[in-house]
Amino acid sequence: MYQIDFRKPQHIHFIGIGGISMSGLAEVLLKRGFTISGSDNAKSSLTEKLIEQGATVYYGQKASNVTEGIDAVVYTAAIHEDNPEFAACVEKKLPMMTRAELLGQLMKNYELPIAIAGTHGKTTTTSMLSEVLMAMDTDPTLTIGGMLKSIGGNIRIGSSQIFVAEACEYTNSFLSLFPRIGMILNVDADHLDFFKDIDQIRESFHAFAKLLPEEGLLLLQADTPKKEEITKDLSCNILTFAIRDEGGDSAGETPDVYATDLTFDENGRASYQFHMGTEKLRQIAEQTGYSLSPAVKSLAEKEDVLTLPVSLGVVGSHNVCNSLPVIATALLLGGETDKITSAVAGFTGTDRRFEYKGSIGDVTIIDDYAHHPTEIKATLRAALKYPHKKLFVAFQPHTYTRTKALLTEFADALSLADEVVLADIYAAREKNTIGITSETLLAELEKRNVQSAYFPTFDEIENYLLEKCQPGDLLITMGAGDICKIGDHLLGK
Repeated sequence: MYQIDFRKPQHIHFIGIGGISMSGLAEVLLKRGFTISGSDNAKSSLTEKLIEQGATVYYGQKASNVTEGIDAVVYTAAIHEDNPEFAACVEKKLPMMTRAELLGQLMKNYELPIAIAGTHGKTTTTSMLSEVLMAMDTDPTLTIGGMLKSIGGNIRIGSSQIFVAEACEYTNSFLSLFPRIGMILNVDADHLDFFKDIDQIRESFHAFAKLLPEEGLLLLQADTPKKEEITKDLSCNILTFAIRDEGGDSAGETPDVYATDLTFDENGRASYQFHMGTEKLRQIAEQTGYSLSPAVKSLAEKEDVLTLPVSLGVVGSHNVCNSLPVIATALLLGGETDKITSAVAGFTGTDRRFEYKGSIGDVTIIDDYAHHPTEIKATLRAALKYPHKKLFVAFQPHTYTRTKALLTEFADALSLADEVVLADIYAAREKNTIGITSETLLAELEKRNVQSAYFPTFDEIENYLLEKCQPGDLLITMGAGDICKIGDHLLGK
């Protein structure tokens, strides 16, 4: 594979430069003095930002975008061999690499690369960890799969040796990374257009965990089904984490890090007690070479369990679980407890993660990226604790293969809402060769006696919601496509 020398700026061309991760990598290289060009299907705030910083961006993917002087090409998993721009690069015999391969090469330049993996929650957890590390004055470099308000985007260039990145399992892209600390938040059936089944997905996460060196650290959700298949034959250190009522589960297992005593405020934000065994804390710090803060080290020498009161600025019990590896990692990297808990409390989320958009006629509009049944359940359970009379969900299924493979699970998850309005399936990288439509999902909802409707256009959905929603109701626009446009349009944005 072509190796970039980051000390010698070159001309790198990105096919799909407007993607959240691709744009972040392009920005990193721009700030290192590289010449950047690229293409995307449509103009966006991300492409406009890159242009302002000096990149050349073409709209529409064409062979003519591949100009003279390009040293190497980076492309996303959504780009296929029949793409005319990709084909032109092959014809010109240009060195080519995937987005993940570039991210992996970039990681090698840092002493402490941290990769956050998992089927769900990666962006929120990466963002929360980013906020905590910045509060600790560690000056990290960050690449986030969402827009974080505090850094004004999805990328931050720091001066320290800490590099934080999301690690996506799709097409096994995270196997191109070189982490020293890795998190696996959960392992669920998804991306079934690439993976054969959950067993193959579990194998992929095991391979990710195997990337960690002997002095590295894996933080793994303790309730991950068949987690022994992920932890088998690992040489790295392992910390498990989970929510527990009394510290243990039905099998008597106590995770290394756990939350108890969950309560929720009137907006669904949790407070809880964080627990971590001090012997394990000292052991991991010693084996990884990280230094605890003097106060934490002193406390760890006096107490068997380190306990911290934690309050979150984001909603839902799923975010309690997401916060546990963040706090544990921050402690191991020398964070003071007050700075850690303050940063966690001040983190209010990223764009499109239970994001408050505004209100119209006393109807609250929230936007959320949830596009998998597990995520939908987590979001709607959080919404049930949020002030509302009736809960409406405008849902846009994401990809045909996911909708078909998890059809009944989607219907079960959406049943938590009072009323569901469906948009057409967002195709993303796919073509509908399997005969699935949103009307198929509608039929499943109707079987469950869920008040539901389907409309082929956003205009029809908006008109329906304007008629049906009443003061005090909560409307969530949900999905990984462009369903957020409905809330923006209703609010006049």
